[in-house]
Amino acid sequence: MSQRWVTASDGVRLAVHEHGEPTAPTVVCVHGFPDDHGVWDGVVRRLADRFHVVTYDVRGSGASGVPRRNRDYRLPQLAADLTAVADAVSPDAPVHVLAHDWGSVQSWHTVTVPGTAHRFASLTSISGPDLDHTGRWFRAQLRPSPRRLRHFALQSLASGYVGFFHLPGIAELACRAGVLDAVTKAARRLETGEPPAGYGRGLASRNRAGLKLYRANVLPRTLRPRTRRAELPAQVLAPRRDLFVLAPWQTEITDWAPNTEIHLVDGGHWLPAFRPDLVAEFTARLIDRTDRTRGAAAPGTSAARKAGRE
Repeated sequence: MSQRWVTASDGVRLAVHEHGEPTAPTVVCVHGFPDDHGVWDGVVRRLADRFHVVTYDVRGSGASGVPRRNRDYRLPQLAADLTAVADAVSPDAPVHVLAHDWGSVQSWHTVTVPGTAHRFASLTSISGPDLDHTGRWFRAQLRPSPRRLRHFALQSLASGYVGFFHLPGIAELACRAGVLDAVTKAARRLETGEPPAGYGRGLASRNRAGLKLYRANVLPRTLRPRTRRAELPAQVLAPRRDLFVLAPWQTEITDWAPNTEIHLVDGGHWLPAFRPDLVAEFTARLIDRTDRTRGAAAPGTSAARKAGRE
């Protein structure tokens, strides 16, 4: 493993870790809250023999810089961070993205940014919906349909913690006192049993800055959703026992992400830590399919010449 620092567009330093052969296809892993890059350790071990695997600490977490203002955590800046990492670790080829929780939220946003979307070859998303899609999705559930109203009620209940995270001072105190760590530990046990040894210990108490992700983005994006389209090959791994992001919220997306495969999988919210084998297997499959398709359509190939004639 090697480590480097990537400087974001606003000067924040991001701690980046590289594994595997740098000339292999690159997959960038983006973690959520309250995790850091360590949530990917098991996945990295299963992918690094075939791919150039890159993990990094999102701003506000791990060894990366910790800006103080909420606005420094807005989605356009997070997208610029991910693009900067991609440009640093794979300047000559698009990267594949593997993302979880808030890593998925920012990755969906990133792959729809005009002008830089071409830097990303595929996206594997786990338990993290696009926030602009979220606003439209919640509105759609209010139509007179028992199924939709049920989805609205269940997801609203599962997302109740988001309101708590908006309470200034109180949410930080809960993190500092270890309350949030205790709650997430209990949730992990309820979903899938004991976590891997040492995983998740004290993450929220060290990563209080991650609360700014919610405060900077949730209300503006869900109340005033914008139209975004993700054209790249993508897949959603929706854990059946996820207590926080229920399957309909993250899988009813084909209207704006038409090239997306949906996979309901066994597991809970922290799938990368509990089922790294499954995550690695699905990710490798999508990368292989995407790279074969891109290679077949590259200039000078028979497939590209045929497409040109048509």
